[in-house]
Amino acid sequence: MPALYVMIPAALLIVAIAVYIFFWAVDSGQYDDLDGPAHSILFDDQDPNHKAAVDEADGQSREPDDKAPPHA
Repeated sequence: MPALYVMIPAALLIVAIAVYIFFWAVDSGQYDDLDGPAHSILFDDQDPNHKAAVDEADGQSREPDDKAPPHA
């Protein structure tokens, strides 16, 4: 029975800390964009050396670069 006098306030303290951390996360914007990270895994990272689409839009043709890694 004396253990309950210690365990109940400790449990309430842990719950209070968890609620505080949750509200801090919501206020700081941690849950603002839930769909962005889920959709970002579907697209490849942009290669800064890959300019074929930009050149194609400008009407120029680009020779393949021997140093650039192959793209899938």
